[in-house]
Amino acid sequence: MNIYESFLDGMRKGLKIAVLNMLPNVVVAFVFIKALQVTGLLDAIGNIFSPIMQIFHLPGEAVAVLLSTILSAGGGIGAAAGLYSHEVLNSVHLSILMPAIFLMGAQIQYVGRILGVIDIAPKHFPVLFLISIINAVLAMLTMAYLIV
Repeated sequence: MNIYESFLDGMRKGLKIAVLNMLPNVVVAFVFIKALQVTGLLDAIGNIFSPIMQIFHLPGEAVAVLLSTILSAGGGIGAAAGLYSHEVLNSVHLSILMPAIFLMGAQIQYVGRILGVIDIAPKHFPVLFLISIINAVLAMLTMAYLIV
């Protein structure tokens, strides 16, 4: 296989992953944020979680990004983009959230894709989830401290 064929093969695989795996998660997150906004639940969520999210210098609505992230990292990014496009989040908020998205992204998906495949006992899953959530919290605190 020459370099041209290798490039095309890699491009096809990348496009397939983007269209079949990543794009649906992002679209669902956009729809999720829009549905929350239309129903007024986004404002309610913002009011409920505002005291907690203020620790990270984030609006309460940012918790929707973190909840989406637990299901899918792409979904978390889509939720962040949706809130950014509705001017709920700004670039500083996104900078604080991004490390958390990468550190705790797709916990539910990883149960089947990784933990189940390598035969980790299910009783250890909560501890593994907690470690990634603690890492995400520490990253958000660090980013908030450095940026704000």
